[in-house]
Formats: sequence, C-alpha cells, structure tokens
Amino acid sequence: MAPAKSGDTVKVHYTGTLVNGDTFDSSRDREPLEFTIGENKLITDFEENVIGMNIGDTKTINIPAARAYGERNKEMVIEVPKNEFPPDIKPQKGMRLEVRQPNGQAVPIVITEVTETSVIIDANHPLAGENLTFVIELVAIVG
Repeated sequence: MAPAKSGDTVKVHYTGTLVNGDTFDSSRDREPLEFTIGENKLITDFEENVIGMNIGDTKTINIPAARAYGERNKEMVIEVPKNEFPPDIKPQKGMRLEVRQPNGQAVPIVITEVTETSVIIDANHPLAGENLTFVIELVAIVG
C-alpha cells in the first residue's frame, strides 16, 4: 500500500506530551483519531507529518508553541467584577466555563484567580505557550 498523502483519510494513535514530559492527551485508551490530511482540522504540523508514513510507522515530532496553539496573549487575561457573574455561578479558581461572544461564538475560559470583588479569567487555549511533542502511529489509511 502507498504511503499516506494529502487528501487521504487516515487513522492514527498519538500521545501528546509537554516539555516536562507530562502527557496532555492520548488516543491509546480509545479509538484512533480519524482525519483527512489537508483539511486543516488539526495542528498543521501534525497533519503534515503523517504524509509519507506507511501503516505501522511511528514518528515523534516536536511542534513549537507558535505553530501549535500560539503564544500566550496577555490581552486574553482579564479582570471581571464578581457581580457580573450570574447568581447561580460561584466562581472558583480552576473552574472552566464558556463565554458567548456577541456573534454567538463560544469561547472557553478558565478562572485563574478570585478575590472579594473580582474574578480573573483567561481565554488563552490551555496549551498556548507550550511546545508540544507527539508520538504518532499510522494505524490505517481508509480512503
């Protein structure tokens, strides 16, 4: 069978780790990830590195933060008055929420600090600013 190429739908197992070795995601305990190379639904470098792999091949790739989820943006960390939270939400550090933008798009946020009068929220992607390593195994080329 020919190696994977752009336009192929493939199935891969992967494990993603941070520089310190912590695993942030893995498909090993579930079904392989299925995607079509070139549709840009995943990190571009992840998709592009599957090109040329044969079924059964394993590859380790390193993706710098700027090419993964971007660098952390200080402007996406804001202070919100505590009284602007709905009364049924009791803000706590580490709590994950979604905020709806005026256009209806949902933006995931995490609460990083709570004071008597305000709440600090961070809308950066949780992996922003992180260099990522993936071990990818090509399991199947399905089309």
